Amino acid sequence: MRHIFFRGWLALTLSALLAGAMAQAAPLRVGVIASVANEATEIAIAQAARQGLEVELVEFSDWVLPNIAVADGSIDANFFQHEPFLQLFNQSRGTALTPVAYGYSTTIGLFSKKLKKGDPIPQGATIAIPNDPVNTGRALLLLERMGLLSLKPGVEHRATVQDITANPRGIKLVQLEGSQAARTFDDVTASVTYTTFAKHAGIDEKDGLAFDNTDAQALRRYAIRWVTTPQGAADPRLQQFIEIYQQSPEVKATLTRLYGDLIRFPWE
Repeated sequence: MRHIFFRGWLALTLSALLAGAMAQAAPLRVGVIASVANEATEIAIAQAARQGLEVELVEFSDWVLPNIAVADGSIDANFFQHEPFLQLFNQSRGTALTPVAYGYSTTIGLFSKKLKKGDPIPQGATIAIPNDPVNTGRALLLLERMGLLSLKPGVEHRATVQDITANPRGIKLVQLEGSQAARTFDDVTASVTYTTFAKHAGIDEKDGLAFDNTDAQALRRYAIRWVTTPQGAADPRLQQFIEIYQQSPEVKATLTRLYGDLIRFPWE
């Protein structure tokens, strides 16, 4: 009987050890959206592999699914959003996803395939803006600073199209899923979007018609963050990969090549 018990205990112990080893060997799955910045993340993945850490990127087509996938455990973390967007998602979905570290920070801008820098915005121009509440407000503030619109006092980044009080040039606003911006440049006069989507459309970041606030507070507020669950925040694989990403000169050099003067590194 003692031998049977011992063999059973040994089998359970070995199974537990094997399960632990398999869990350690499991790749870290990180959700992203299509972005030129993924080139830099791939460099960090290659560097992580040389340290024995396997990381897998999972690309999503919109800005909601990466958070849903973290919340339901389909992936371990994601890397695509700033904190105001995350806060809005948590409030609307009843989740408690957590930002754990800074990634890079870029501005948004007004980009166009039909206008050059310095060209006036024509009367009745059609301008695309993101349709999620956080980036809608950010886009409207940029258009207000350009003198194209006026907004109700005090609305700040919570501004909606209903808060527009004056539109002297008859600008037509088209709200669309933010990640689809690169596909719509041929259909609009200009688009307020992130530099990465302008680059996907073949527009150089230096050719932006205008850019939003670049002060230190805004750059940190709108920095892309590494996001996971409260339990996942302590995952040593994630912590190791973030450190590799932040400390890699090659990652930083690649992001600088991609974004030029429009990128900052708030972890420094």
